[in-house]
Amino acid sequence: MPIHSYFSTLLYTAALQSRGARELNARLLEECRQLRADDASGRGWSAANYPGGYTSYASAHRLQRLSPTFAELERKLERHVQAFAAAAEWDLAGRPLSMTDCWVNIMRRRTAHPGHLHPLSTLSGTYYVETPGGSPGLKFEDPRLERFMAAPPRKPRARPANKAWITVPAKAGHLVLFESWLRHEVPPQAHPGERVSVSFNYNWF
Repeated sequence: MPIHSYFSTLLYTAALQSRGARELNARLLEECRQLRADDASGRGWSAANYPGGYTSYASAHRLQRLSPTFAELERKLERHVQAFAAAAEWDLAGRPLSMTDCWVNIMRRRTAHPGHLHPLSTLSGTYYVETPGGSPGLKFEDPRLERFMAAPPRKPRARPANKAWITVPAKAGHLVLFESWLRHEVPPQAHPGERVSVSFNYNWF
């Protein structure tokens, strides 16, 4: 064909493990909720910056160094991180990708996370601990969007690779990996239950 596709943007989605995710998620969920109860600083920051929800991003963001359970999650993520790096054909020049940040997000009804990216990081991701029915997925924006001058809208059934936005469903026991420069957001949580996830960053430099 005369049409070629270049400058691809990679998204990685997978189950964390083939078995045992329920037991790990039960421990993670208990620790996430206990952290929220204990983290007065994080609750205060969340009230001002994350209305209706809780995040430990500004208060406890290196949980892999503080909790054996989160350290276990880091170990289980390693093979997925390596698979992403291989697919992207990154030349890591003998320096490993290292987890620098790991924090909790708990979204109650009507909580949303507006569009953002993760500065000063190489690879970012989210692992889903608990996702009540109807929990919003992770919505990604085409990084070229601001350059779409006079571009016609996409057809409703356009291939995902041609869409300006794509949403990856939130599913407990599954993870999403993406390059940290890729803008993303979480639409409002419509379900009265709590959507619980663990987000993380990896750095190479």
